[in-house]
Amino acid sequence: MSNKRKARSRGRFQILHEDQDLLVICKEPGLLTMSYKGDRNPTAERLLTAYLRKGSNRSWLRAYTVHRLDRETSGLLIFAKSEAVQQKLKGNWQAVEKHYTAVVHGSIAEKSGKFASYLAENEDQFVYSTPDAAKGRWSETLYRVVQETPRFSLLDITLLTGRKNQIRVHLAEAGYPVAGDAKYGRKRDRIARMALHARTLSFPHPHDGRRMVFEAPVPAAVLGLVDSSD
Repeated sequence: MSNKRKARSRGRFQILHEDQDLLVICKEPGLLTMSYKGDRNPTAERLLTAYLRKGSNRSWLRAYTVHRLDRETSGLLIFAKSEAVQQKLKGNWQAVEKHYTAVVHGSIAEKSGKFASYLAENEDQFVYSTPDAAKGRWSETLYRVVQETPRFSLLDITLLTGRKNQIRVHLAEAGYPVAGDAKYGRKRDRIARMALHARTLSFPHPHDGRRMVFEAPVPAAVLGLVDSSD
């Protein structure tokens, strides 16, 4: 039986879709996707689990993370309601289509293209490109310039692979860091939030295979960087 509901806010995220198998949410920047052992800070996973349990400590219900967004990235996420559904979604992840919107510093000469490299992570959890295939995982990021101003470029981004910090690393290493990215971009960037948003998400439903399509409008704080007054 379907359990579809209208989009509703739960504080730091909005539930866009819910049924017997999964939830689709839009999270705000600043919220981690999943919980880590020993960490008691709020995460989307923990908050959704509390929502599903409706205050009952005895409830066995919980939210299962299917994929992640960086803490400071806003946008769309899928959570499963069981481990079986989680594994089915992960096992068919090549059928998922994701588009991001980013505002980056500078003007890219090639208005569309692809960044590709092996990505590795050091002991300080800093992700970087390496020529050594044994050290990193192959990663591909498609981009298209949508709009430009004297300072910034608005990009539509498609992930062909989904590695940690992939978009941020590829753009920063190419010389076009995401606006507001203090880790990989400009250290003294005074932009209020990181200008990266998971805008669209499309995937086959794990129960019956019907195509599910969602879109989360790009926040005004991101689009405002490339408005006509810039």
